[in-house]
Amino acid sequence: MIDIHCHILPGLDDGAGNMSDAIEMADLAASSGIKSIIATPHSNIPGGYRNYWSLSLEDDIKILQSEINNRNNPLTIYCGQEVFLASGFMELLHKGNFITLNRSRYILVEFDMLEQANVAYRKLEQLISEGYVPIVAHPERYGFVWEQKESVYRMKDLGALLQVNKGSLKGRFGKNEMDVAIEIVETFQADFIASDAHSQYSRTPYLADVHEFISETYSSDYGDLLLKVNPQKVLNNETIYSF
Repeated sequence: MIDIHCHILPGLDDGAGNMSDAIEMADLAASSGIKSIIATPHSNIPGGYRNYWSLSLEDDIKILQSEINNRNNPLTIYCGQEVFLASGFMELLHKGNFITLNRSRYILVEFDMLEQANVAYRKLEQLISEGYVPIVAHPERYGFVWEQKESVYRMKDLGALLQVNKGSLKGRFGKNEMDVAIEIVETFQADFIASDAHSQYSRTPYLADVHEFISETYSSDYGDLLLKVNPQKVLNNETIYSF
């Protein structure tokens, strides 16, 4: 499996606090059958984590990878960010402040939880018009998706892809989030399930259980698509089609 959304880089955001935490997360991920993780620190949050792409961030990935290798853990870490689409994000993108997932056409994005639907659509359209494929992180957590279930289809029609959080399917974030996450998966609108892991104890990068759940509840093909096939296509910068 491949985890496309994970806050494993130490000391950058509200994820792994230090290298020891990151190593424990890496060990847990590998034990669950994950072979690759795209490190996605929060980026561009107003008044919060900036984490604009830099050689320093690239070095952070190399250092973490070296520590993982020293433990004979076969896990591979790739570059990425979870980009908050605040005002002016396109200008920052043009300046090189953001990195796509493994330098592909795919970019992991998030909105303010209270974002208006039409504003979210416009932001996605801006990215798509310039050749990017936005992957909307945890759509089940946004108020406009709760209020307008058709917004899921609208985002997909625009050309965006949807990444559901493992924890949402288990009720980790609340009933609204769980209900919407299950509906997105049941209607085959999901393109990925990822951990959105923040630690080795809570919101972990362990994905074996959710792959088993999807495979048994729906089909093994769907489980593989969400956790193996589509994530691999991101790494390879290949075209992703709906299930």
